[in-house]
Amino acid sequence: MRRIIITMASLPLLALAGCGDTGSADADGDGAVSVAEAADRMDDEGMRPQAGRYRVSTEILEFDLPGAPAGAGDMIREQMASGQESEYCLTQADVDEGYEAMARRSQDAGENCSFSRFDASGGNIDAEMICTMPGQGTMTITMDGEGTATSSVMETAMRGSIPGMGDMTMRARATHQRIGDC
Repeated sequence: MRRIIITMASLPLLALAGCGDTGSADADGDGAVSVAEAADRMDDEGMRPQAGRYRVSTEILEFDLPGAPAGAGDMIREQMASGQESEYCLTQADVDEGYEAMARRSQDAGENCSFSRFDASGGNIDAEMICTMPGQGTMTITMDGEGTATSSVMETAMRGSIPGMGDMTMRARATHQRIGDC
């Protein structure tokens, strides 16, 4: 479950500065946009976040896991309802590395994701990604939000099946804001 939350919080980084539409991002013409193709498109557009220290606030808007043991769903909702806030440093080396390297690290971690919908322009994004995560099954992740080189607000919804617990739905909002230098 923690891996899912971390994934949701980091997704807005892919859209922090916007990019092009599905057709232009589908480099191999197979009708789907891989995470690497989306990353390449962002790099091609020259749309990268500024280096610096960022604060991310994640708020769980909805959480439903009917197959969880009695009381577990309520406990998870209560823990997440107060929101989570953390800071991270995006170095110039990270920025120079680009989105492709971030996508590659995600795939190296065993995640297999591709976009079924990818529409982004003018700092706005509307996308749907299907991810297969080892030990966690398949998740459908939709993203809707906006971003600039120094901030983003992204609402993310996930639905899928958690092994041993059944179907799960979760909706969250992550806000990233550059707060200074590293």
